[in-house]
Amino acid sequence: MNTMKLALKNISWNGFRSLVILLGVVGVAGFLLSTTLIIKGAEYSLDAGLERMGADILVVPAGGEHKLETALLMGKPIDIWMPRENVEAVAAVPGVDAVSPQVYLASLYGAACCAVWEMFMVVYDPATDFTVSPWLKENLGRDLKKGEVVGGHYISVPPETDNIILYGYGMDLVGNLTPTGTGLDQTLFMTMETAIEMANSSITTAVQPLSVDPKRISTIMVRTESQADVHKVALDILAQTRGMVPIESPDLFGTFRAQMNGLLWGFFVISLIIWTLSMFLIGLVFSMAANERKREMAVLRAIGATRGFIFKTLVSEAAVLALAGSFIGIIIAAGGLYILKDLIAGSLRMPFLFPSVPTFIGMFSAGIGLALVTVTLAAFIPAFRLSRQELAIAMRA
Repeated sequence: MNTMKLALKNISWNGFRSLVILLGVVGVAGFLLSTTLIIKGAEYSLDAGLERMGADILVVPAGGEHKLETALLMGKPIDIWMPRENVEAVAAVPGVDAVSPQVYLASLYGAACCAVWEMFMVVYDPATDFTVSPWLKENLGRDLKKGEVVGGHYISVPPETDNIILYGYGMDLVGNLTPTGTGLDQTLFMTMETAIEMANSSITTAVQPLSVDPKRISTIMVRTESQADVHKVALDILAQTRGMVPIESPDLFGTFRAQMNGLLWGFFVISLIIWTLSMFLIGLVFSMAANERKREMAVLRAIGATRGFIFKTLVSEAAVLALAGSFIGIIIAAGGLYILKDLIAGSLRMPFLFPSVPTFIGMFSAGIGLALVTVTLAAFIPAFRLSRQELAIAMRA
């Protein structure tokens, strides 16, 4: 009988002990993967959101930095304004390659004239936009016409209507952007022409008219020249303009990233404690099992089994339990997170986007490897002692 066959038979003969170790590995592997997936999913979501905006710098009215982060992160409507002529002032700063203004609007809450309540709406300028227009050219082949909108990943037409009605004005949803896991997935994008048409219609079709002033904007998206130092350009915008604050894209969501780093360290400490305790308990279980199996191993030695065969059999038993337990734990954790991702993201108030397949495969492999090393190390000392025991002493045990 070879090592693996004997290890499998030992697992089946000692069902309760094997089940305890298996469940321990399932719990540890599932917890570690869940915490890692949540943190990585939040980072992946933020990176996808920044990539969607396509801007190196966002310029907002002074005092509107935190409001902008909340809007982009959670899709909550905000009310920030500055004069449109600020666009020319920012465009004149050295190192700036392109600028595009955006206007932020919100639908009414609890009003029959709005099919969706408190929806975050972004009005862009098709002539200068580099946020939505590239996606439209690639997927629609043209820009939006008057009365057309494109939505985030979760935007859809209500089943009881043929289009999206806001302020009593119906708009055709012509496409959905790829998911980012941020508030952009719950955002509606339209041109200024459509926004003004909706505002004019709202005078007679809405319980409260919508006000859209073409001379006011909410933010300015800035793309810098390829060779420009983005940080220096941001400092120049701050120094050469008034009443505006530039936010470099990597610094966007800075408050949330700081909170996430704190959460990450908390998870790391908890995971380290759980990993250490699990290794100790699994080692204890294997030690108890080794004491019970002294006579069994002595019989194997008596019929010709070598010390190496005994050692390999016990370590193989641990490796099989580690592989099976980690595989089950990771599958359960990943499946649960995928199904409950929206509920978890809403409960934790954090963006979440399931990592890409290559990233998940890497995490899956790392989880399997960590469980394999943990359980094998825990079984190493008991296996070594049992394989080294003297035959005569073991037979008397």
